[in-house]
Amino acid sequence: MHDIKTIREDAAAFDKGLARRGILPLSGEILELDEQRRTALAKQQELQAQRNALSKKIGEAKRNKQDSSALEAEGARVRAEIEALDAEGPRLDGLLRDMLAKIPNLLDTAVPDGKDETANKQEKLWGTPREFAVPPKPHFELGETLGLMDFAGAAKLAGARFTVLKGALARLERALGQFMLDTHTGEFGYSEAVVPLLVNDATMFGTGQLPKFAEDLFATTDGRWLIPTAEVPLTNLAAGEILSAAKLPLRMTALSYCFRSEAGSAGRDVRGMLRQHQFSKVELVSITLPEQSWDEHERMTRAAETILERLGLPYRRMLLCAGDTGFSSAKTYDLEVWMPGQGTYREISSCSNTLAFQARRMNARYRVGDGKPDFVHTLNGSGLAVGRALIAVMENYQNEDGSIAVPEVLRPYMGGMESITAA
Repeated sequence: MHDIKTIREDAAAFDKGLARRGILPLSGEILELDEQRRTALAKQQELQAQRNALSKKIGEAKRNKQDSSALEAEGARVRAEIEALDAEGPRLDGLLRDMLAKIPNLLDTAVPDGKDETANKQEKLWGTPREFAVPPKPHFELGETLGLMDFAGAAKLAGARFTVLKGALARLERALGQFMLDTHTGEFGYSEAVVPLLVNDATMFGTGQLPKFAEDLFATTDGRWLIPTAEVPLTNLAAGEILSAAKLPLRMTALSYCFRSEAGSAGRDVRGMLRQHQFSKVELVSITLPEQSWDEHERMTRAAETILERLGLPYRRMLLCAGDTGFSSAKTYDLEVWMPGQGTYREISSCSNTLAFQARRMNARYRVGDGKPDFVHTLNGSGLAVGRALIAVMENYQNEDGSIAVPEVLRPYMGGMESITAA
């Protein structure tokens, strides 16, 4: 959410920021509505002062046994105008809030210009893709041949974009999630949480999923929403709070199922489990002081990179361009992991700094001592998407006989298993 005071102070800068996202100028429309709202409020205050003065005159007239009918008529007129403004003020407030709620965050100056992912900037390249004696297979061929990945069974149960994992592959996915949690809590200071998978409208609004992205979400019949990421409940734990500056940053992590409708992705990644309606992910969230957030962004991204490096998975860090940066983010790094079965890098983590954008939506603030509260900064990152990590391990660690070697760091979580073979 944007601060209306900032728009008033420099409307041109606001419009220039929107232009980087390909959005036409909106400050004129916003400020006109804001002026209407402020005029209505000033008029209401003026009328309330008139009503108070009339009430005093009417009282004096009655005490002096004078005719007060004209004053009472004027008082009734003023009351009617106040009652009309009692409805007009909230209506204008709502219109302004709705308008601001649909406008994305302004981008950091470090974000490169560009319309789509082709303009993203590679910031780092780690690892060398393995050379295979024979063409590497995609994960879905490996999984089905092993008898441990069942797409037909999942389709029978739930339709397209679902997968049933069995046996050692199911255990491998669990091992990945546990390895990530242990690393983030044990080494990077994140506090583990188990969060609700169903949340209300206010929670979805707070992190920016509503109202703009309702079609990307799954709604229940009782007015709740299935979370698209644990970022939503973790970040909203700060909603409506005034946190002590001395306790920041707060770092939280959760392994949860996530649910996305994948609206607009028809025909994309229909084979395998790259783009699912349900998937598991280890999420990282930080709540910081404003002066901490950029350092925290680098720290969070490094935590996610560490997982990939310990798994021995080649990856690259990409700085997203203006046209590819998400709605709430001011700056985002994507980590893309090498998928030999597809011959390309695929996103496995996004680490974003939203600055105060989400905090304003959820009224999350901090206070230094007895000072005036101000808005915190919020950050979120995948640490990592577990399903995609599973795919990357399968494709990078496949053997010619169709078996899959288990990365050394995961073997303690797999009961010492070194290789996954056919069921």
